[in-house]
Amino acid sequence: MASLMEKAKNFVTEKVADIKKPEADVLDFSMADVSRDGITYNAKVSIKNPYSQSIPICEISYSLKCANRLIGSGKVPDPGSLPGNESIVLDVPVKVPHDVLMSLMKDIGADWDIDYELELGLTFDLPIVGNFTIPITNKGQIKLPSLSDLWTK
Repeated sequence: MASLMEKAKNFVTEKVADIKKPEADVLDFSMADVSRDGITYNAKVSIKNPYSQSIPICEISYSLKCANRLIGSGKVPDPGSLPGNESIVLDVPVKVPHDVLMSLMKDIGADWDIDYELELGLTFDLPIVGNFTIPITNKGQIKLPSLSDLWTK
């Protein structure tokens, strides 16, 4: 009996692994807003739905690391649904307080930018499979605002 259950479990695991899943990629990551509270960056994320039916996006979680330190994290709850057989671009706002950026001053250097690593998790509610999270990692450099940028807002 245990052998039969193990075979059934392996069969289901193989079939679930072969099911098409949504695909996602970060298209752009740039500064969106500077306020007295902090800086908001915007990640443009392209998501493709391989199914003919729309699927709900449960949440988008994010963490932003600079100089191997976590400087921002959060979640975007219930960003909507992904239409069937379509690709959409979602904006994911990432807010970073000024005091966190000031603590990175020695790592910024003369070029006034810092290397970043953005980790996103897009959680979908897929039929049969249940909740499924697509992890996305994007690395690059972000330019910090100058003092004149801070005072003009």
